[in-house]
Amino acid sequence: MTTVLTPASPLTAADRCDRCGAQAYLRVVLASGGELLFCAHHGRKFEPELKKIAVEIQDESNRLGTTAATANDDER
Repeated sequence: MTTVLTPASPLTAADRCDRCGAQAYLRVVLASGGELLFCAHHGRKFEPELKKIAVEIQDESNRLGTTAATANDDER
């Protein structure tokens, strides 16, 4: 398993968790070529099992603790 630090295609607000529909911050690539998307919560919850079946895990949950540089002052 490889954790991707700089993904070729970043996750966007349009990418939704396969479990609950929240914004996805983790992409799990399977050996079959398929992928699963998870919010940070479900990614952490299922992490032990996902590590067993994943070829690659793209984790962008670190973005949850940052404010976009283009955010207005009232959004910070």
